[in-house]
Amino acid sequence: MRCQDVLPLLHPYADRELDVVRHVEVETHLRGCAVCAEREGRLRSLRAAVSAPALYHQAPAGLRVRVRSAVLPAARRRRPSRHLVAVAAAVVLLVGASAAVGIILSRAGVSPDDRLAERVVASHVRSLQVDHLTDVASSDRHTVKPWFRGKLDFSPPVPDLAPQGYPLAGGRLDYLTDRPVAALVYHRRLHAINLFTWPADGDGDTPPRALARHGFNVRIWQRAGMTFWAVSDLNDEEFDEFVRLYRERAAVPGP
Repeated sequence: MRCQDVLPLLHPYADRELDVVRHVEVETHLRGCAVCAEREGRLRSLRAAVSAPALYHQAPAGLRVRVRSAVLPAARRRRPSRHLVAVAAAVVLLVGASAAVGIILSRAGVSPDDRLAERVVASHVRSLQVDHLTDVASSDRHTVKPWFRGKLDFSPPVPDLAPQGYPLAGGRLDYLTDRPVAALVYHRRLHAINLFTWPADGDGDTPPRALARHGFNVRIWQRAGMTFWAVSDLNDEEFDEFVRLYRERAAVPGP
C-alpha cells in the first residue's frame, strides 16, 4: 500500500475498525514506513490523552438534590407544558455542566501549573494530530526568529541545536494563558518537541521543574523575564539534555 492509501485508514486502524485484511495491510505498511508509523503513534498518544481518567470528573452528589429542590417548588405551582418541561431539563443540564466545569477548575489541590500543564499537553497533541506543527517551517533560526516579529510583543530565543542532535523544525503562534505565545518546534529523531514561551510575570529565574501528563514529559522554567514550557514524548534523559542545551545556547547571544 502507498502512503496516500494508508493515510485515510489510520483512524479506523487505531480504533480497530478495519477488517482483518485491511488491518494486516496497514500494519505491514507501518513496519516499513517511518512517516506513517509516526502518524499512527500520534493517534495512539491522542487516544491515551483523551481517555485519561484525570480528564473526567463527576459533579458532587449534592448537586442533583440542590437543583431539584430549586426547580420542583416552582413546577408544583403550575402545570408546565411539555415544552416548558424540556426547557427546564435543558437548564438543569446546563447548570450541572457549568457546576462540574467550575469544580474541575477550582477543586482543591490543583494548582495553576497543573491546569496549565493540561492545556500545554493538549496544544502539543493537537499540533501533532492536525499536522500543524509549524506556521513557518525552517531549520534556519534566522528565518524562524524574525517570523515572529510583528506577531508578538516579544522576541523568543531561537538557538541552533542541530549540532547537538536537536534540529529546529520551525515555529508557530499558539494561545495559552489568555494570550498569544511562541511555539518553537525541535525534533529528536521522530520525536517532536514543542517549546512554548512568553513573558513571565516577574524577573526571577527558576530551574527546570519536571511534570508528566498523559504519557508526555513536561519541563517548566523561567529565565531572563521569560516563561518556558517544553513538552514531548521523548525519554527523560534526552529531554533533560534538550532543556539543558536550550538554556545554555539561549543565554549566549548569537550573530
